Amino acid sequence: MTLTFFRLGKVRPWDAVFYIAAQFVGGAAGVLVTSAVLQERFQQPPVSYVATLPGPFGPSVAFLAETIISFTMMGMVLTVSNTKLLARYTGLFAGALVFAFITLEAPFSGMSMNPARSVSSAAPARAWRALWIYLSAPVLGMFMAADANRWIRGPHAVLCAKLNHQTTRRCIFCCSRTSGLLLAVVALALCRDMGLEVHV
Repeated sequence: MTLTFFRLGKVRPWDAVFYIAAQFVGGAAGVLVTSAVLQERFQQPPVSYVATLPGPFGPSVAFLAETIISFTMMGMVLTVSNTKLLARYTGLFAGALVFAFITLEAPFSGMSMNPARSVSSAAPARAWRALWIYLSAPVLGMFMAADANRWIRGPHAVLCAKLNHQTTRRCIFCCSRTSGLLLAVVALALCRDMGLEVHV
């Protein structure tokens, strides 16, 4: 998701680097802490560090499944978060999709959608088989969703990488909403400096 918003110009390069690094560090920390607490119950089959592996239909089906769920998730995020009436519910939509994917798609690929999540589990489990699926399919699916969104809704349909602007917290991203407000404030200040009367 971070790479997709970076590709859309909504996350600065430095922010993207730190977000991605934090995801890998956080994923690894979560797996190591859980492993230390649960020990063999987490480390041994059938859990096996919750490593994502292709299901009984093989790597090709797993790759296709990961691409489809990643495309679906990113398509939903780009649509809902940029629809004024629905934006505040983006998290609920995402949670509902994750619930559906875990229930219906997990048997095909283990349900990753995030390279950091898969690498964090694969490292301690030494489960490198088919890791290429989980490094490539989520990125491919989300990039395709971004391209489809731009093609259907136009190049300026994505306003920001922040999923909910209904809060008082400032936006740290390359935000069209923020830049639009900033332009309005600058224009208002210029008009007043020139002695023009402006009513807001």
